[in-house]
Formats: sequence, structure tokens, C-alpha cells
Amino acid sequence: MFSFCIDPGSLPTWQWFACYLTTGTHLAFYWSFGTVLLLIALAAPISLAFGFGGALAARSEMLPARAFGKTYIAMVRGVPDIVFFLFVPIAIDQGLEYLMHHARCPDWTEPVRRGSDFVVCAQAKVPLSTSPAWVHDIYGFTLALVSFAIVFGAFAANTLYGAMQAVPRAQLETAEAYGMTRRQVFRRILMPQMWVFALPGLSNLWMILIKATPLLFLLGIRDIVFWARELGGTKTSFYAYPHPDWRIWYFLAVLVFYLLLTWISGRVFEHLMQRMSRGQATAAGERLRRAAA
Repeated sequence: MFSFCIDPGSLPTWQWFACYLTTGTHLAFYWSFGTVLLLIALAAPISLAFGFGGALAARSEMLPARAFGKTYIAMVRGVPDIVFFLFVPIAIDQGLEYLMHHARCPDWTEPVRRGSDFVVCAQAKVPLSTSPAWVHDIYGFTLALVSFAIVFGAFAANTLYGAMQAVPRAQLETAEAYGMTRRQVFRRILMPQMWVFALPGLSNLWMILIKATPLLFLLGIRDIVFWARELGGTKTSFYAYPHPDWRIWYFLAVLVFYLLLTWISGRVFEHLMQRMSRGQATAAGERLRRAAA
């Protein structure tokens, strides 16, 4: 990046570090922080949408919908997260390739399943082997995003279901007695009050989501954990570096990043909790009323 980086071996220390920290691999390391933030920014609302749908299904009066909602919550919460993080991308990937295989290669006579191997024709690969690298990166990121949404959506569904149940039933019955429809009761009475009960659990879920982002490394995505390991070592599977083992410093940078992110998140949720507790019949709401008196 700098003109004096032509011969790094003859440079003083500060110029050597300037050249070293602006190499292409380090720029990829810096971009990986954005990858983590993008995953969090997308996974949180999608998980919340999954959770809201799961909570509504679990509260439904229709037996199939209620069974589906409760099964979704119980199944995902009862299985280790890492199983879903590894299973969902593989299942989606092979499912898409299987459908594409039958659509694009109808004359294929050999079996797709060959023992432990899954073999489809070249035209059925998703994405195609001739696709540029950024297409493969986006595809892998999308599979990871779906995995995060399914797993954390189940936890969000359990939290929202409990929050809906925590709203006093008497208030809902009073609204119905005044002539409100069930949809109006849900929108005007249940929804505004459930969030104050759900927010503590959702804030914890947000923190867990942040701490789970290093699982991207296990899904084959080059996130900050991948680059911290690769750049910190003296010799890795991809690169060789003219320095001793510096992994402690790279992982220390990752540690600071996560601590800063969780600290900011904690302050934001604390502000939201205080704002949403105003006028609510909760312990936090009572403290705010006493403080204002």
C-alpha cells in the first residue's frame, strides 16, 4: 500500500509494521469484522421473525399449528446448537443440488448417494464451479445466516411465548368485554405489554448470538477467528510469516472487539428496558414511578 514497502526487509520497525498491517491478508482480516457485524445485523431480525411466528404458532388454538410451534421450540432447544449449525447448511445445500440434479440432468443413471458420498452432475452444483469466488462466499454466508435464524429463532420463540403468557389475562378479558376483537386485543393490549417481559430474555439472546458468531469459522467462512489464527501463526495452511507466534495478540484484538460490542449492547438494552418500563405494572415500572414522585 505504501511506496516504501518495496523492500520491507530494509525498513525500520514502524515502517515494517505499516507494510505488514496493510497487506491484502490483513485487509481481509479487517473486512471480516464487517462480516461478523453483518451476520448479527441480519440474523437478529430474521431470528426475531422466526421466533414471533413460532410463538404465535405455539399459542394457536389450531392443534396442527400449536404442535408445530411447540415441536420447533422443543426440538431446537433440546439439540446442541453445533449440530444444527453443521446440519442445516449441509441439508439445504444437498437438497438444492438434488432438485437441480433431477431438473438439469434427467438422463443421469448413476445413483446420487454412493455410500457416504453425495455426487450430482456438474450442472447441478450450487453454486456452479465456474461461478466467481464472491458468489461462493455469499452462498456460504446465506447458509450460515439461515442456520443462525433457525436456531436463535427457536430461543426467541420460547422467550416471546413466555412474555405473551406473562401479560395478565384479566386485561385481555377486559378488552374483550369492551367489544374488541381478538385481533384488536392482540395488537393493542398484548403486543405493547409483552415486550417489557420479553426484553430481558431477548437481550440475553442477543448476547449469546454475538458470542456464537465464531461458529462461522466451523462453517468454512473466513471470519475474524479464522484470520486471527492464520495471521498470528508463524506458518499456517495458507501462509508463512517472518515473525514468531503472534496469535495471542490477534486473539486479544478479537477479545477486545467482542467485549466492546457486548458492552455497547448492554448499554442499549438498559436504555430500552428503562424506556419500555414506563407506565408498566412491573418492578422496573414501579421504580420509575417512585423516582419521578
